Amino acid sequence: MTKTITSVQNPFIKQLLNLKDKSRTRKKTGLFVIEGKRELSLAIKGKYTIETLYYYPDLFSESEAKSLSLYNIDVIEINKTVYEKIAHRGTTEGIIAVARCKDFKLDKIKFRDNTPLILVCEATEKPGNIGALLRTADAANVDAILIANPKTDLFNPNTIRSSVGCIFTNQIGCGSSAEIIEFLNKNKIDIYAAALQNAVPYTTPKFHNSSAIVVGSEDNGLDTIWIKAAKKVIKIPMEGAIDSMNVSVAAGILVFEAKRQRKLI
Repeated sequence: MTKTITSVQNPFIKQLLNLKDKSRTRKKTGLFVIEGKRELSLAIKGKYTIETLYYYPDLFSESEAKSLSLYNIDVIEINKTVYEKIAHRGTTEGIIAVARCKDFKLDKIKFRDNTPLILVCEATEKPGNIGALLRTADAANVDAILIANPKTDLFNPNTIRSSVGCIFTNQIGCGSSAEIIEFLNKNKIDIYAAALQNAVPYTTPKFHNSSAIVVGSEDNGLDTIWIKAAKKVIKIPMEGAIDSMNVSVAAGILVFEAKRQRKLI
C-alpha cells in the first residue's frame, strides 16, 4: 500500500523544505531535491541514488509512481496542499524527489579517449550561470566540466533547474584552481584561458590535442594563476560597445570552435 502524507507539518516534508532552502542541510545530510520528470529521469540515468519520491496523483499517475519503486525508491503520495507547499514551480509535473549527492572529486574523472576536451569554470557565483554552463557542456558533449573555487552549492535547486537536468548528464569535478591546474598538467592537457589582456583570437590556437578551455566570472574574470598556467590566452573579439558577454555564451562559442576544428581533422 502506498504511503500518504497530507500535512505540511510532517517531518519528512519539513526536511524536504530545509533541503531546498539550506545549503547547510544539504551538506550535512548529503541529500538534495529534484523536481520534474525530465530531471528525475536524467538523474536515474546518471546513476544517482533516489531515496524518496513524492507525487501528487492529479498530475502524476499512481502507476507511474509505482513503476519507479523498481529502482528501490520509497514512493509517497501527497495531497494538493502539500504539493503546493513543496513545489518550486508550476511545471514540476507532480513529482518531487529526494536524492543522494555525488562526490565530485577530480580523481574520479575518466576520459573517453586520449584527446579530451574539458570546460573549466572558475569562481562562477550565480546558480543560473552554473546551470547554463552545465547545459553548454552537455550540448558540446565535452569530456568533463571542472568547477574551480566553486562559490555556490551545485545541488542548489536553482542550479539544477537552470541546468534542465544537465548536472546529471555531465562528468563534473570540483577543486581549487591550483588543484585543477595540477590535474590538467598531470594528464598533459593544454590550458587555454579566456581573458582580454595579451590574448589571441579564439580561432588562432589548434584545439586538436587534449584541451581545457577556462572561463572566469563575469565580474572579475580569471585569476592570474590561470593566465600563468595557460598555453595560450584567448579572447572573443568584441565588435559592439561592451567588452564582455555572458559566461555561458562565451563558453559555448569557445568549446564549439574546438569541436569544429576537431571535425576537420
